[in-house]
This record gives sequence, C-alpha cells and structure tokens, in this order.
Amino acid sequence: MTWERFWQLIELLGGTAGTETCQGVEEGCSRLTELLSGEPADQIIGFGERLAEALYRLDQEQFGTLPIFGKVLPDGSPFPQSDDHFLYTRAAVVAAGRDAYEGVFDGPERFTPFTARQCEQLLYVHEEAFEQATGREWDRLTRYDYESCSNRDGWPDLDG
Repeated sequence: MTWERFWQLIELLGGTAGTETCQGVEEGCSRLTELLSGEPADQIIGFGERLAEALYRLDQEQFGTLPIFGKVLPDGSPFPQSDDHFLYTRAAVVAAGRDAYEGVFDGPERFTPFTARQCEQLLYVHEEAFEQATGREWDRLTRYDYESCSNRDGWPDLDG
C-alpha cells in the first residue's frame, strides 16, 4: 500500500481525535474496518505495515517524555505518559491525518496537545478487517515494532 492510499484511508476517520478518547473517530474506525475488509488481503496487510511504520516514526524521546497535557499529579508536578498512553497518543496523531502527523515533527510543542488524546481503536482496524476478509486471525508481526521505546534511533539514551 502506498503512503498516499494510507493517508486517504485515514481521512475516513474524520480528523482530530476528541479529548481523552477517539470519540467520533471510533465510528470512523468502524467505517475504515468495513472498507478495508473488502480489499484484498495484501492491501489490508499493507495498511497494517504503514500504520506500524507511522507509529514507529513517532516513537521518539522528544514526544514520549512529554507530560500529559492538562493533567498534574497531586503534588502539582506534571503527569507523565505511561508506555501505553504514549502508544495511544501516537495513534491519535496518526488518526488526525497527514498534516497533523507531519506537523508534529516540527517540534514537540506540536505533539503536546495530543497527549490529552488516545486512539487505541486504530491499532486494531487492520486486524479486524483481515479477520473479516479472510476468516483467519491476524497472526503476523509487522516490519516495524510500534511499542513504546522500540525505535532505538528515537530513544538514543536507552540502555539495551
């Protein structure tokens, strides 16, 4: 799947995720799953690969160490993102579309508002579409591991 086609499909989500959850994007994920399930399996796999790569590219210390926008700990200090929160936040950036995605690379301040958003549902769209299209579970690994802190170039100071 080309990047152009990937971003066209992401447009079905309707743009920026709502605060805290994907709110309206959840319906978009259902529409996207339905559309993808009518595509050949290689296109569904291609979507999963592009999504994994997009999430992987966002997996950077400059974004992952940002506190959650608008939240503080009881002592008033910034509320840090957990690994899962950071993953779901990166999914919200992708769900917001190509311009938002590309824009966050201009600086962490462009990523900051997304820390108050999560879009976990996007992570399962290709898996559900694959199962609907083929009758088989998605049982493959993508080329890029999108779990938080897996991009070694994005986290140069991590040991391991």
